[in-house]
Amino acid sequence: MAKKEMEVVKNLDVERYMGRWYEIASFPSRFQPKNGVDTRATYSLNEDGTVHVLNETWSDGKRGYIEGSAYKADPKSDEAKLKVKFYVPPFLPIFPVVGNYWVLFLDDDYHFALIGEPSRKYLWILSRKPHLDEEIYNQLVEKAISEGYDVSKLHKTPQSDTLPEVESAPQDTKGIWWIKSILGK
Repeated sequence: MAKKEMEVVKNLDVERYMGRWYEIASFPSRFQPKNGVDTRATYSLNEDGTVHVLNETWSDGKRGYIEGSAYKADPKSDEAKLKVKFYVPPFLPIFPVVGNYWVLFLDDDYHFALIGEPSRKYLWILSRKPHLDEEIYNQLVEKAISEGYDVSKLHKTPQSDTLPEVESAPQDTKGIWWIKSILGK
């Protein structure tokens, strides 16, 4: 049976969406370390209307990150269907990797969001704060189920009560987390 087309948010206010978002849960991805904690994304608007993306995670006490850009898949559409482009590996950016970033749900105050993409292989629950109320979390999980996601793959991301500061964190300068994640470690 063919799955129905996913419903996405319409008329996304991109400026309100900018800022820091904490990963509350996600489907495991080869682009992230399996033992990553305090994972977060920070979005800022570029002058050309695209979005600068900074994804960070801490693994074994070291900060790993990758930067990219996001843009509307169809500039004429009112749907929140974005494309995100990263260059990999992050320490030697040669190969562009482009993925879909569809905002499936966003509360009116822009405090929490459900992000997916058409293949349903990736899913993220994001929040402006490092912790999300369990009732809201469950509502987002239900929304994901209604969009055809197998939520048994959903993995909660540990978030610290006191978040690591970028300046004091040892850097993963070799991109080891990225190499390990490609190898499935």
